[in-house]
Amino acid sequence: MRAVFALCFVLLGLAVILGQFRPRRLRALATFCLALATVLTWWVSLTPPTDRPWAPDVARQVTGSLDGSVLRLEDVRNFTWRSPQDFDVQWEQRSYDLDQLQTVDLFMSYWSGKAIAHMIVSFGFAGGDHIAWSVEVRRQIGGGFSPVADMFKTNTLAIVAADERDVVGTRTNARGEDVQLYRIRVTPEKARALLLQYVDAANRLAQRPQWYNSLFTNCTTVVFQMIRTIVDEVPLDWRVMANGYLPEYSFDAGVLDSRLSLSELIEKGQISPRAQAYGLGPDFSAVIRDGVPAPLQD
Repeated sequence: MRAVFALCFVLLGLAVILGQFRPRRLRALATFCLALATVLTWWVSLTPPTDRPWAPDVARQVTGSLDGSVLRLEDVRNFTWRSPQDFDVQWEQRSYDLDQLQTVDLFMSYWSGKAIAHMIVSFGFAGGDHIAWSVEVRRQIGGGFSPVADMFKTNTLAIVAADERDVVGTRTNARGEDVQLYRIRVTPEKARALLLQYVDAANRLAQRPQWYNSLFTNCTTVVFQMIRTIVDEVPLDWRVMANGYLPEYSFDAGVLDSRLSLSELIEKGQISPRAQAYGLGPDFSAVIRDGVPAPLQD
């Protein structure tokens, strides 16, 4: 049906172009403008769906609540991945003491060259616990991700909170992507503010779905908007769109370890070989951080 309507609109456009060489060219142009206005009205009226046969890994939307310093999360994903198609489904309820929040780490997963990457932000607590957050496409069963199609209200947005063995491990081990880890220079207070921004965004998304957009509402732009609410000045940069260069942007902004060069940080942050050698064991988070330098805090 979509193809039929698209073809009819193309034929109408061609007819209008030919009509410009005929006496009634203004009538032809007015007809096209009316048709275009109708399409735009329909386009604006499209609302994100709330109930679809979602793919298993984005079937639930995490939500959270705060009780004093204790953050309680519902529907935390903790899948066991053997391959992108072979996995065990597990959703959990977890609690975290925000007074024990210590670190923020950035994972960059490169799946299509060096210009485009998927961004994951993970929060670390005393005792070694981590909770990783990923802004993803909420695909339907049998659907996929398309940078072009997802600029035109094809898929909705999902915010996933997950165990690192799940959301990072599926990329390092199950998919074999080039994943890099960067330790972020941030105070516990700002780390807490950013984590609560994730929780607030997830709660709002659970109440009101939002379209995913490859350019304006993706994994990087959503996080960029969050950071701007807690940091005084975050200049807009082309590397936010070509997010594969986000480590370079972060290095220039002074949030990575300045004792080493960017090339050294990239080399030490290559975690996929270690993850693949170790596997998705219980010490996954500690193993992938071995040798990755953490910046000095203020």
